[in-house]
Amino acid sequence: MSGPVQQEAIPWWQKYGARGVGCGGGVIALCLGVFNCITIYPLCIVAGIWQMLAAFIVISAEAPCCCMFVEFVQRYSSWVEARPHWQKAGFYVIIALPAIIMCPGLSTIFGSGCILLCGILYGLMALGKKGSRADMMVVAQTSSISGKTLVEAEQPPASA
Repeated sequence: MSGPVQQEAIPWWQKYGARGVGCGGGVIALCLGVFNCITIYPLCIVAGIWQMLAAFIVISAEAPCCCMFVEFVQRYSSWVEARPHWQKAGFYVIIALPAIIMCPGLSTIFGSGCILLCGILYGLMALGKKGSRADMMVVAQTSSISGKTLVEAEQPPASA
């Protein structure tokens, strides 16, 4: 595929798997963010607040039924659903990293790691399906490195 991966081309189990990781990981990150705020280190308190905010953003995007009491969540969820997978992946990875950087403890690594995993799954969905073996062989034979094809470059040099 030369263009961006169509969202319809993604298998249903992969799409719902990423949503499930986002929803479940968001709940875990929210709970661990509260736990992370119970400390005497100011940076860890800020990291816990950041983690709870990131968890709310992910939960409201992936499972808007969990946040029905907030008015704008339905519009926000529809807007996020219309975005390409690579944008969701980048956003989730970016919002997961600051808490891990600020306070690298078990609760932040595991909580924000769940959000990070959701971003990685969306990134894999953005890459799309791997080509068939025949397609990969054609690409390997036509690519050249220093005048040789990849298959020729892997052969041992001929002895003289």
